[in-house]
Amino acid sequence: MAELNMVGQGNPEPAKGKDNLIPTVKHTIAVSSGKGGVGKSTVAVNLAVALTMQGAKVGLMDADMYGPNIPMMMGVERPPEQKDGKLLPAESHGVKLISMGFFVPEDTPLTWRGPMIHTAIQQFLRDVIWGDLDYLIVDLPPGTGDAQLSIAQLVPLTGAIIVTTPQEVALHDSRKGLVMFQKVNVPILGIVENMSYFVCNKCGERTEIFSYGGGERAASKLGVPFLGRVPIDPAIRAGGDMGMPLVMADPESPQAKAFMEIASRIAARISALTAGASETAPIESLLQKIKRPLTSGA
Repeated sequence: MAELNMVGQGNPEPAKGKDNLIPTVKHTIAVSSGKGGVGKSTVAVNLAVALTMQGAKVGLMDADMYGPNIPMMMGVERPPEQKDGKLLPAESHGVKLISMGFFVPEDTPLTWRGPMIHTAIQQFLRDVIWGDLDYLIVDLPPGTGDAQLSIAQLVPLTGAIIVTTPQEVALHDSRKGLVMFQKVNVPILGIVENMSYFVCNKCGERTEIFSYGGGERAASKLGVPFLGRVPIDPAIRAGGDMGMPLVMADPESPQAKAFMEIASRIAARISALTAGASETAPIESLLQKIKRPLTSGA
């Protein structure tokens, strides 16, 4: 197994010209949230698998160095292999993936400062053999810290997705994350509202646990697309614990269909932005204008 060389010193400097460390990847998408506990990693995992199921070649990079949960959520225990001094990403459910969880024992906390995080992310981009990908999904840690700045400095991001829950406290922090990406000139692909509501399996009653519609209102206020909402359901949590994302485990469930629709909307946004469409163009009109949303516009 290849070892990562974490010896970064000083503060990371902005990339000059943003040399592409991953030239075989067509589009790099950051999945972010302003605060923890909104299901960001669950969204990232299910979107990666959904895009794969829709015909795209997808990679998933776990940039949450302090809480690398992607291997467990994707059902992978075997660490990546080494080839010619680089790492071959693990693969699960058709998605290539890399995570610090492969290199740090489960019960060992990571106590790194910013430069070390920057170096690790750089190596995940430069020293992993990603191969030809339509999309590389980057699961970022919550907040607006070192990992977010590093990924924006190291690779030309196609865009960022903001994950939130409907309640105001989550939306408040999500707005900060959105503004951060705008300040570093990263297009906002849209907002995903997770845990939008709960539907009782027995009685069919719908409960707005965290209020309702906050993500859509925030998207409208901030002038960015609303990509969709995902209901809360114990099956989503169970799928993450068992390494079987819901879109794969139960593709006909309402939750899985929500993820699949959001994945299509993201692909439509990317195709439209690549073609020069307005960042605030309605999602439905973008979907109608493209025939092959998952691989076009590259």
